Amino acid sequence: MQFPNDYKYSKEHTWAKIENEAAIIGITEFAQSELGEIVYVDLPAIGKKFTKDEVFGSVEAVKTTSDLFIPVSGEITEINTALKDKADLVNSNPYTDGWMIKVRLSNPSESNMLLTSDDYQKMVGAD
Repeated sequence: MQFPNDYKYSKEHTWAKIENEAAIIGITEFAQSELGEIVYVDLPAIGKKFTKDEVFGSVEAVKTTSDLFIPVSGEITEINTALKDKADLVNSNPYTDGWMIKVRLSNPSESNMLLTSDDYQKMVGAD
């Protein structure tokens, strides 16, 4: 299982790749493995604003649906439209092709409260 060191992680199993005043966000490999085969991803509209830990969408797997919690506050600047037709990209490449949203951070210091790769691995028992 992968836990990229240059990403930050939330306790709700989302990751954020911080780049200056922006972040790319998706769910972790651990989360997608727990959910199973993902068949649908519901994402917000561009321009919508969210505060940290708010639900920004959901993923539907064969046997369950799970809410997605945003790890940092910000405004949606882009969504991964490829997931509309290929939701399984979240299973096959959760950290690359399976990214979900890009946000403009409204409070960049919030990213300091997220978990490091090592801390997240310990939390999920993968260390």
